[in-house]
Parts: sequence; C-alpha cells; structure tokens
Amino acid sequence: MKVLIVGSGGREHAIATAVAKSPKVDKIYCAPGNAGIGQIAECVNIGAMEFDKLVAFAKENEIDLTVVGMDDPLVGGVVDEFEKEGLRVFGPRKNAAILEGSKAFSKDLMKKYNIPTATYENFNSPEEAKAYLETSKYPIVLKADGLALGKGVLICNTKEEAMDGVNELMLDKKFGDAGNTIVIEEFMTGREVSVLSYVDGKTIKIMTSAQDHKRAKDGDQGLNTGGMGTFSPSPFYTDEVDEFCKKYIYQATVDAMAAEGREFKGIIFFGLMLTEEGPKVLEYNARFGDPEAQVVLPRMQNDIVEVFEACIDGTLDQIDLQFEDNAAVCVVLASDGYPVSYEKGFEIKGLEQFEQKEGYYVFHAGTKLSDGKIVTNGGRVLGVTAKGKDLKEARANAYEATKLIDFENKYMRNDIGKAIDEA
Repeated sequence: MKVLIVGSGGREHAIATAVAKSPKVDKIYCAPGNAGIGQIAECVNIGAMEFDKLVAFAKENEIDLTVVGMDDPLVGGVVDEFEKEGLRVFGPRKNAAILEGSKAFSKDLMKKYNIPTATYENFNSPEEAKAYLETSKYPIVLKADGLALGKGVLICNTKEEAMDGVNELMLDKKFGDAGNTIVIEEFMTGREVSVLSYVDGKTIKIMTSAQDHKRAKDGDQGLNTGGMGTFSPSPFYTDEVDEFCKKYIYQATVDAMAAEGREFKGIIFFGLMLTEEGPKVLEYNARFGDPEAQVVLPRMQNDIVEVFEACIDGTLDQIDLQFEDNAAVCVVLASDGYPVSYEKGFEIKGLEQFEQKEGYYVFHAGTKLSDGKIVTNGGRVLGVTAKGKDLKEARANAYEATKLIDFENKYMRNDIGKAIDEA
C-alpha cells in the first residue's frame, strides 16, 4: 500500500520510520518532509496547511492511507477534507481536534465530566483577567487558548508577572489569535508525565509513558521550547498511577468526547501532573508528541499501520498493543539561540555513523538538502535517540551518540533524564 505522512519534523520522521517497518507498505510519501525523512520516503513540496493540494495529491497518486502528524492541520480540519473525498486518513476530525485546539474547551469538558484537572477560569477580556488576578494565589499559570507551538504557557510567580503575562498574550498578541481567550489556572506541583494513546472513537489503548523536557536550558531554566529531549518509560508512572488514570481519566475522556457528539479517532496525548492529591490532566494534545514519539515509537512492537487502520475502522479492541521491555532516551540537538533567534544553513557531519547502529536513531526535525549536503534548517535540528536495557543505560548511550554528530552552533541540554537518578 501507499502511505502519505503530513508534516516535516522529528515526530513525522519517527512515524515514517515505524511505517517503513510495516510489510504492508510499498511506498511512503511525506508532505513536505525533511532531509532525513527523504531517505526513507519521497518528499512532496506541499505544505501541511495546503489541504486542497494534499487531497489532490492523495487522489492522483492513489494513496491508501494518509497519516497527519501535526496539530495545525488537524485543528484546521484536514481530516474532514480527506473524508469528504472518500480517502482513508488517520487523525481526529476538526470537531474532535478541538480537544487540543482550545484549552478553554478542554478545561470545560473536564469540569463537566469530573475528569481531574487544576481549578481554572476562562477569560475573553484582559480587564476581567486582571481583576481576577488581583485576588489570586501565586504562583499561577496563564495559558493561551489556541495553538502556540507548545510555548503559550506562562508560569507567573507574582501578581506583576501575571499582569504582564495578560498583556503579552491578550494585548501584545505574542501568539496571535491563540491569545484571544486565555485560561488562568492554579499552579500544580508534582512530576509531569506524558502518556500517548490510540483511540477508535470508543476504545482506548495506552502506549508506554514518557517525560518531556520543555525548558531550553539545564535545570529546567530558560524559555519554553517545543521540547529539548525526553525519556521512556517514566519511573514515576507506577501501576497505581496507571490504575487511577484508567479509572478516572483515559476512558472518561473518550466517553466525554463521544457524549458531546465529537467522536475522537486518532491519538490522544495526556499531559499529566502527579500531584499529592493524585494524577491530574495538565493538557490534551490530539497527535503524537514531539519529541515523545521519538522514544515511544521505537519501543512499539506492533505494526503501526495495523493500529492506524484499527483506529479508523473502530476495531482497536482487537489489537494487543505491545512495547519492548527496555528504555529509550532522546536528546535534541538544537541551534544555539533557540527558541528566540538562531542561524541556520550549517552542514551537519557524522550522520552516516548511525546507518548500521542497532538501537540508535537520528530523527531529523529542522534539516534540508542543500547542494547535496544536509544542513541545519530550524531551531530543533535533530533528535538523537538510543535504547538501553534500562533508563540509565539508554541515557548514557544517547549522550555518547550525540558526540558523533557535529554542526556549527550545536546546542543541547546535558541533563535530559536526570530525574531518572532520583527515581
């Protein structure tokens, strides 16, 4: 069969790598793809938001399955456009992708269906938001309602910071229309855990856990990024936590969406906070995490195409989802200066050393081909992933592997997975 993947980052490279393992697949296309994806798929110069062109390409090339990796096209309704033309596509429809597309919607859903989350209020007016902040407890969290590349969350330690944050989101429009509405919620403390799941509208199958590192600098300092590295599984995601979440969060979310007439088929990413009162939902995403996909998918034993098709067909209950009994760590190699400003166009050396290395992966995020050479083309450039028998071995392997790759202004955090030592 022929598969089209929509997107251009490390997550899409991880998806393409998993799809390439399926004996069902003869040909992979990726729109628009990147230099790494281009080694296993044919890259097509169509943007992820060019729905008409994507649909036309899928029809002309008789694509059997399209997999949408990115949040913007999902929230924008790309799945609906494909389905209108009778094309098979993996991902939630527009009315279900709102679970990620609007934080105000997802918070209201959790409140209505008693799914554990932080207490909150939604605001459309900066004046009302500021009035609320006058009597709030600090620290407090401000979130842009819409998509903001994982960066639209502000943790404010003082009233002054919070007032500035309202200005930044609602008046200065730092994240554009994403800040037209904001959510103000209590600051929760505890361990963060990411749990990805496959959903077919009624059945949910949980993948192995992971933990992301959002801040740009060591020690969780610096600005929020799209993710500087991750590890899987999380030692803090215990059997007790799993049992609680299965009882009060996972199936409850799928059922809530169905009850609202928003049947969800695709990936639900649960961002959890393990608080003293028990696990609570920090956020939902409607697609694979990036870089969580880069540690979760290499450990998955199933044929990913079979799982995608079961989600589309409503037969996920027949899938026995299995993961390797090991661990994986991903360290992101970024351009120095990310997420603010950085130079690109530098040649990347050492990639060939990974070609025959079992248990090691280099997922391209911001790369392109230029005059026959692979060069940097983004803030997050590569995700270096390594497996190990346990997290400590995987972490050591991943950091050792980062030494094999070099490019000008290469930057990375040196403490990805350090929390493992405290487990």
